[in-house]
Amino acid sequence: MHKLEMIADQIRQKFDLRTAKRDQALAQARHLTRACSLAIRAVHRDDKETMEMQLSEARTLADKLRDELMNYPDLFFAGYTQDALKEFVEANVTCALIQNQPLLTPEELRVEEATYLNGLAEVVGELRRRTLDILRHGYSQEAERLLGYMDEIYSVLVTIDYPDAITNGLRRQTDLARGIIEKTRGDVTFSLRGEDLTQAISKLSSQLNGEYHNAEDNSRVSIPMNNEDD
Repeated sequence: MHKLEMIADQIRQKFDLRTAKRDQALAQARHLTRACSLAIRAVHRDDKETMEMQLSEARTLADKLRDELMNYPDLFFAGYTQDALKEFVEANVTCALIQNQPLLTPEELRVEEATYLNGLAEVVGELRRRTLDILRHGYSQEAERLLGYMDEIYSVLVTIDYPDAITNGLRRQTDLARGIIEKTRGDVTFSLRGEDLTQAISKLSSQLNGEYHNAEDNSRVSIPMNNEDD
């Protein structure tokens, strides 16, 4: 029993180190999430400079988070760490798709496959937000393009039919994405029909105005003036 205290001291030292690593990871995860949020906000505002700056900071934080937890896989795969990396995926993919740039792969982002797919599922919500911003100014092909990306994402996610323990709850995120896409499709369709109706009314109004002016011109009669001598 004389070794018990020595054993306990060794355990405490390891626990102290793990606790410090956990606290550090939590702080880094919060900073990473914030940088990703700012990058997404910037791309919605068409502020490319801020977007690139925040994405660069996010990548630095994500790399540091992975490196710090390399020897602590349980902390790396903890919910708060993977959630932050999921936000990292969402920010990069959202910015790329809105700017019509190539999609980054899990290998390029250095994230786990399940984390990548869950981040991809959340991109659908950001694309809906962008689409609605566009539709406020009227229907456009850009809204159709983004809706097409949303459909492509869902078409892939729905084929990932694996247990939630493998995909980290992807099935639920896929169901949410489907609902978001259906709402967005309805909004785009409504906007398109409204645009067509507006154009039809404008065309009809122009035709009626033209017919009115022609009828008015034809109805004018020249009355001759007779000069009578006194």
